[in-house]
Amino acid sequence: MELTEIYQELGVSPQVQAYCAAVEAGLKERFEAIDATAEYNQMKVIQAMQESRVSDIHFAATTGYGYNDLGRDTLEEVYARAFHGESALVRPQLTCGTHALHVALSGNLRPGDELLSPVGKPYDTLEEVIGIRDSVGSLKEYGVTYRQVDLLEDGSFDYENIRKAINERTRLVTIQRSKGYATRPTLSVEKIGQLIAFVKEIKPDVICMVDNCYGEFVERIEPTDVGADMIVGSLIKNPGGGLAPIGGYIVGRKDCIDRAAYRLSAPGLGKEVGASLGLNQSFYQGLFLSPTVVAGALKGAIFAANIYEKLGFAVVPNGTESRHDIIQAVTFGKPEGVIAFCQGIQAAAPVDSFVTPEPWDMPGYDAPVIMAAGAFVQGSSIELSADGPIKPPYAVYFQGGLTWYHAKLGIMMSLQKLIEAGLAVLPE
Repeated sequence: MELTEIYQELGVSPQVQAYCAAVEAGLKERFEAIDATAEYNQMKVIQAMQESRVSDIHFAATTGYGYNDLGRDTLEEVYARAFHGESALVRPQLTCGTHALHVALSGNLRPGDELLSPVGKPYDTLEEVIGIRDSVGSLKEYGVTYRQVDLLEDGSFDYENIRKAINERTRLVTIQRSKGYATRPTLSVEKIGQLIAFVKEIKPDVICMVDNCYGEFVERIEPTDVGADMIVGSLIKNPGGGLAPIGGYIVGRKDCIDRAAYRLSAPGLGKEVGASLGLNQSFYQGLFLSPTVVAGALKGAIFAANIYEKLGFAVVPNGTESRHDIIQAVTFGKPEGVIAFCQGIQAAAPVDSFVTPEPWDMPGYDAPVIMAAGAFVQGSSIELSADGPIKPPYAVYFQGGLTWYHAKLGIMMSLQKLIEAGLAVLPE
């Protein structure tokens, strides 16, 4: 059977196949550049593993308190080396990216301190962590105040108002690398470095934390290479490589990591407790695969941008811009577009392809959210997935794909669903 016939049996019409093939043919040079970055990052991870003398003994399981968990401690050494930090906290007890961010923030902030976001409002689930939306146990309840400076209309930093916002109580500056549920540009590592340098010039002792979710291994450098005191992320996103079934990481300055560890476990215990529960092999192997997996996801994002931009939809980033995370936003202007797109992604999944995603009131969000993720790990956004809040401007956020070929199928299926719903028309 020919490949075109398999695609047709999966639900992709010959017309959609032909249109997508024409777009893909023009992306060869972009894809080669992505592969070159992946090779660089693959060598960086292998070097970190070799320098840490990783052995199969490090895959052994521990239970209970997890005292003297050699595999866990060596994994954290690998993360510190790979991301060029002094120390790392990499644990299954960090249940998600939001939890890891909460631990990093609450471990390093004290009553009377102020938290500053110089890049606008953070991702929705952090609003209750901070107390922007009232929630039990928020930083606001513990006497931590919050201030933000929005980006300028062109997506650049408002340096004048950032300078005014920094004061004697500013203890920590949080910088969200990715766009979240916004259609702003993702921040490059270079730009993050410029912002950190500006902040440190005004207040040298301030802690600069970067929410690194969706950005790991997209570039050859990470925010810790340009002055970040902490970077934080989820293992069911980029660095878990699709194999980590849970977990999060915090990498950076030793004193910052130690304070986060005391918050995660308990004062006096810190990093000494926390069993790895037999998950270490998945964590090591996922990190090893991550540069290649991220490359496939990046190709899918660029493919999606070019597919939909040529059909007249607003996309962020656009089809030619440089990439700094794996997320592709496509704005449809109506809820039906978001829903049809997500249903196409779900239909392309290896797991639960027969399920039809619908919007629902998810915890931590202020509007119904639709999520398509027929994934091996629940909620894993390094796997092929798409989601978005059902509110203006009605944009969908596409990311992931453990292989380029799966990402490609997902985009083709999303377009097929939009055409069938009368929401997109192929060019003549």
